[in-house]
Amino acid sequence: MRSFPTFQRGLQAAAFNTAIALGITAFGEHDFFSNLVYSQCIGLSIWLLIDVGQYKLIPDYTTQWRRLFWLVPLCVVMGYLAGTGLAGKLLAHSGYDYWVKQPQKALGFLLVSLAAGGVITYFFFSRLQLAKAREEMARTQTQAEAAQRQAAEFQLKLLQSQLEPHMLFNTLANLRALIAHNPEQAQHMLDHMVAYLRATLSSSRTTLHPLQTEFDRLRDYFELMAVRMGPRLRYVLAMSPELASAPLPSLLQQPLVENAIQHGLESKIEGGSVTVNARLEGSNLVLEVHDTGVGLPEAECPAGFGLAQVRERLSTLYGPLGTLEFIAACAGNTRVRATFPYKKS
Repeated sequence: MRSFPTFQRGLQAAAFNTAIALGITAFGEHDFFSNLVYSQCIGLSIWLLIDVGQYKLIPDYTTQWRRLFWLVPLCVVMGYLAGTGLAGKLLAHSGYDYWVKQPQKALGFLLVSLAAGGVITYFFFSRLQLAKAREEMARTQTQAEAAQRQAAEFQLKLLQSQLEPHMLFNTLANLRALIAHNPEQAQHMLDHMVAYLRATLSSSRTTLHPLQTEFDRLRDYFELMAVRMGPRLRYVLAMSPELASAPLPSLLQQPLVENAIQHGLESKIEGGSVTVNARLEGSNLVLEVHDTGVGLPEAECPAGFGLAQVRERLSTLYGPLGTLEFIAACAGNTRVRATFPYKKS
């Protein structure tokens, strides 16, 4: 992560230089003021060269951080020489006398400078990495919130699709006709319609609900369709008892069932059956909707809102682990299979 030199980092480097001057004074032979001047001139020169160097030469820390291995020693040597000369001028004597009179001590100060430069670089680099990690966390959280909003928008679109006017008008028209000729069946139809609408509205407010709740709502929908289609519609809901509490994305199977009835059975004179099956395959939950309608060639998989919505929701919730597979045959037996990771509630 590229970082321009800042005044705050300069103050932090100056504080570190002061600590070094105190240490040299405690164990050395010169006064604190002279040590402070040398420490600040050398330390700030090293800091400035390293900071400017990493900004100019390391625009991407992710792939270019290894450049620090040669950049830091080079800047330390250059900063040490420049800072020593500057301190000598400020104190009115030659800053390079040590290299002639006491080369071992001068070499020791250079090694101290190398160590200090490495420590300061590691300190700032760690802070930059921490800041980058925080930015990544914030970005991930933003993406998660966006995914939740997208899922909510999908649910609202699905709810609008389920409550489309022609479905309600047809159901109400059938209900009106039944009231006069068969009040008992009309009452039966009305009970299922109320239960279906209540469950649909309730499910639209949640992201997940138990698989049993989904199957109960599908049964209400099948009963409503059975009043309209009569014996032309037969259905089976198959689920293992242990899966009843399995968490399921709410309103997930509804468009698959609607697709089976509208594209498979309604255009077939004798009608057919729809089987909704839930089972475990390894660590995945598999939901399958199978109809015996007119069928479609695999190349003509319906691309309407329902299938696209289910596919998008699976991708949003489970990533590449959530899949939707369409298997069609010209002679019927169309299958749509949704697969995603199973988690116990």
